[in-house]
Amino acid sequence: MKLFLAGNENHRISLFLTLALTALLTACASAPVPPTESLNVARDTIAKAEQTDAQQYAGAELEEARAQLVMAEKAVAEESMTQADQLAKQASVAARLAMARTEAAKAAEINREMGRGADALDVEMGRQGEQK
Repeated sequence: MKLFLAGNENHRISLFLTLALTALLTACASAPVPPTESLNVARDTIAKAEQTDAQQYAGAELEEARAQLVMAEKAVAEESMTQADQLAKQASVAARLAMARTEAAKAAEINREMGRGADALDVEMGRQGEQK
């Protein structure tokens, strides 16, 4: 009878260890995964926007992108991974908008410069025509 009880106790220990291991594996498997790719894309896009002088031409959009990235990083720290992913993607969109506005502003400046150059050329051609 003692042998039977000892076997039953071993079975209980084995069952307990199996349940504990299953619970541990389940806890590890359900740990939220940070949106690393979205965060990296947002950081890279913001860095590119900064390199295109977005601070000068589209400062509000660039600041919005930076703020969204900070909030995304806070969401990761709070393990709100879905929210972190959404915020990181919003940061990328805001940074791309900053780049687009910067390109548009730079193009407008070039057009104004070309217009002034064309006007100066017209004036000079008019002077030379009067001299003949």
